[in-house]
Amino acid sequence: MSRLQAEHLYKVFGRRPEDAVRTLEAGADRDELRADGTTAAVIDASIEVDEGQIFVVMGLSGSGKSTLLRMLNGLLEPTAGTVRFDGQDLTSLSDKELRKVRSEKISMVFQHFALFPHRSVLENAGYGLEVQGVPRAERERRAAEALALTGLEGWEKSWPDELSGGMQQRVGLARALATDADLLLMDESFSALDPLIRRDMQDQLLELQKTLKKTIVFITHDLNEAMRLGDRIAVMRDGRIVQIGSAEDILVRPANDYVASFIQDVDRSRVLTAGAVMSEVGTVLGSTTPDGKTLGTAAEFRAAAPATVGQDTPLAELFTPCSASTVPVAVTDDNGALVGAVPAERLLAVLGESAEPHRAPAPGVPAQPAVKTSPKAPADEASGDDEPADEPGKNEPEDKVIAGA
Repeated sequence: MSRLQAEHLYKVFGRRPEDAVRTLEAGADRDELRADGTTAAVIDASIEVDEGQIFVVMGLSGSGKSTLLRMLNGLLEPTAGTVRFDGQDLTSLSDKELRKVRSEKISMVFQHFALFPHRSVLENAGYGLEVQGVPRAERERRAAEALALTGLEGWEKSWPDELSGGMQQRVGLARALATDADLLLMDESFSALDPLIRRDMQDQLLELQKTLKKTIVFITHDLNEAMRLGDRIAVMRDGRIVQIGSAEDILVRPANDYVASFIQDVDRSRVLTAGAVMSEVGTVLGSTTPDGKTLGTAAEFRAAAPATVGQDTPLAELFTPCSASTVPVAVTDDNGALVGAVPAERLLAVLGESAEPHRAPAPGVPAQPAVKTSPKAPADEASGDDEPADEPGKNEPEDKVIAGA
């Protein structure tokens, strides 16, 4: 069931933004608007996020992903379109009502920690609860519990400048968890961290999600991070969403040349799973084992298979068993029932495939409108801010954002 829906969102900065939306709806691209001093940061974006899902919005700098995120919690007012959370239209709320929703139902984790240097770790973790008016004793208890969840038990009385960058980001995550908000918005939350610390934070988020099952929208420009974290992924370019799907959908069926070029260096063996590439069991029956035995039944195949793996097993874990025997690896479902086989030749063929654009949307993936893109190459987009420098909300004091102000 979808908890968060954004429908046909536009965000235009500059003169006569409503006129610019009509121009975009008529087929213009944002380069045409820029000549008139108008910037279209987000163009006709629609997403749905299910309960307990990590929905990743991925794109290079300037693609509009952070602008989209800030419209989801009302930090930026959409020029057109609606945002609904649990059926409530956030775009129709008054400022007071929106602050209440942000303080109680939506938490945000920032890229640059946004910790108060004059407050202890415990006080920083409990700041959102303080804004809600939660009594001090309960506030400190819930903040301490959140810090323990993020691996910071024992650091409650420390100051932010005594912590490493990864530990400071854990405090930011604990602050978001302490409020028990239903929706977490994470804006490049791990981007400022060193690679090893970043991976550790990704591991921790995935581990916490197994227990907490929060609804999360995660913004990143890192493709590998998106593939690792996202239950579903939206790829943005030039303000538009060009594809939505699972990591496997995007890797196997890129929507256009841009997505195909974006994913060409991804390690497919760590994203694709046995369930995505397996063959039917019937294709194995009738083959022979190295000792000359014919595999006449599914039971005989399963007994002879060099390994039995689940459907979610990454292909990287199949290399060793596939190299040890000519018999394919057996694949089972969550109940242990045999559902497929992965022969060595199939494994090598899938890993050797190049990503080609897939023009038709994958099953269950909504069709996206035709995308007009600027001529600049992806490498040219890899620097700069995601929004115009004078964007309202971008420079809003982070203490107000945390507090839902």
